[in-house]
Amino acid sequence: MRLLLDTHALVWWLLNDERLSRRANDLISDPGNRIFASAVSAFEMATKHRLGKWPEIGMLAATFEDIVIGQDFAIIPISAGHAARAGMLSGDHRDPFDRFLAAQAQMERLYLLTKDHRLADFRVDTIW
Repeated sequence: MRLLLDTHALVWWLLNDERLSRRANDLISDPGNRIFASAVSAFEMATKHRLGKWPEIGMLAATFEDIVIGQDFAIIPISAGHAARAGMLSGDHRDPFDRFLAAQAQMERLYLLTKDHRLADFRVDTIW
């Protein structure tokens, strides 16, 4: 299974946070699954940390690439195609980070591992 981690899922995995569902933990832990993190998550983490909305993730934001690669996760860069798809997604969900993640999951044919059930409105396959 190919899984794209929503930003909160990635952070909860890295911090061993109990808010990560048992199913999500099992899927990320399964060596048969390929796990992806998005460059969008690096941007979201850094932005929210800078704004004081997520103070505890400063080190994760500052060393995103090294930490993600150290987990043996693949990083998906942001392409012009992802940006166009994210902007064209219909629906009222206004979070640009979520729009990018949904667009990447669609275009790269990934399941999006997220607690946010509203992302399914973008017609992306979600798991939690």
